[in-house]
Amino acid sequence: MNILFAGTPEFAVAPLKALAKSHHIVGVYTQPDRKAGRGKKLTPPPVKVYAESIDAPVFQPTSLKDQADHIRALNADVMVVVAYGMLLPQTILDIPPLGCINIHASLLPRWRGAAPIQRAIEAGDAQTGVSIMRMELGLDTGPVFQMLSTDISQTDTAESLHDKLAALGAQGIVETLTALEDDPTLEPIAQDDSQSTYAKKISKSEAEIDWSQSADHIERKLRAFVPWPGCQTHHQGTRLRVWQASVITQTSPAKPGQIVDTSDSGVCVACGNGTIRLEVLQRDGSRALPFKEFRNGYDLKIHDHFV
Repeated sequence: MNILFAGTPEFAVAPLKALAKSHHIVGVYTQPDRKAGRGKKLTPPPVKVYAESIDAPVFQPTSLKDQADHIRALNADVMVVVAYGMLLPQTILDIPPLGCINIHASLLPRWRGAAPIQRAIEAGDAQTGVSIMRMELGLDTGPVFQMLSTDISQTDTAESLHDKLAALGAQGIVETLTALEDDPTLEPIAQDDSQSTYAKKISKSEAEIDWSQSADHIERKLRAFVPWPGCQTHHQGTRLRVWQASVITQTSPAKPGQIVDTSDSGVCVACGNGTIRLEVLQRDGSRALPFKEFRNGYDLKIHDHFV
């Protein structure tokens, strides 16, 4: 099968690798190179790096408005889209004979939108997965060919869950395209719009810990925001990032944000409901450290407050 692929971040690399093993990649669309890192060096997206390693043609337009003729000339049977970062206009959706097929990192219609992995963890979902869907103009509203699910463990972060779902996405797209090769008339199943939820984009402003929330919610948010943007709090004017924590109790006699205990294992903080133990912390200009090491260079006392 001739496949035109569109994707940008690391999440899209695993599906592209899987497709390249058994299909012909006629071209790869990805976002333009961006400046990244402390040196603001122009950096290619992960999909471009892999596409060039297999000698696939790479295209990086800043807009798709004038790309219809070019895409038509590539003569692809299907276009596979994975976290590309640009909306496809109807003129492009109509080009491939088998349509445009998207891998979305949730069990649709739950968590349509930009941040399904993070929102699933933050909400306390027990399961998530990937949906292989035919694209239409609506945001993640298209009918679904296949869904593959996985449990969300009590230790999963957005980073670890990302890797699980990337592998599932690779499996699912290969299986779906195999089914379409066998039966090009195969039709996906429409979503139940009444059950949809929206996974809004993560913003840096959400990184600040709200101690009036429950310990359970704060712990889930910490995991949901690893590796980006992370969660932070302030102590006596110093910003502290928190990278790992555990819920200790479901009740607390202290005011939200107050330190109620410290030990080598961590610093225990009262929340709106419950107590949480912060186990890995980081100061600006330093690296993340287990609390046993962190406390050697920074003093946190019982009855102190995080702001």
